[in-house]
Amino acid sequence: MTDESIELGGSIKLVGFSNLEPPELIITKKMVGSYARRFSERVDDFQELSISMKKVHKTVKSEKYEITSNIISGSKNYSSNVTDFNLFVAIDSSLKKLEGQIK
Repeated sequence: MTDESIELGGSIKLVGFSNLEPPELIITKKMVGSYARRFSERVDDFQELSISMKKVHKTVKSEKYEITSNIISGSKNYSSNVTDFNLFVAIDSSLKKLEGQIK
């Protein structure tokens, strides 16, 4: 597995997502971009949203995705971690946790 990161618009970094199929990556980028837009409006001195994915508990028929999300700002940083069988549920849950922290 490669640790290459994908940068979106300079303030979004996806780590561990380079091995996804193109349709999965498109959905991921749209989800993350939508949340990043909201975070940049709500977080003072928003600098970066980084999300890393790691496949864990891999078996023959299934695997879990561990998603770690971080918001870096000048004044305060936020972090969340979620593990789920569904990649998109894990990403959404992790970003919702971040959103809950900044309210």
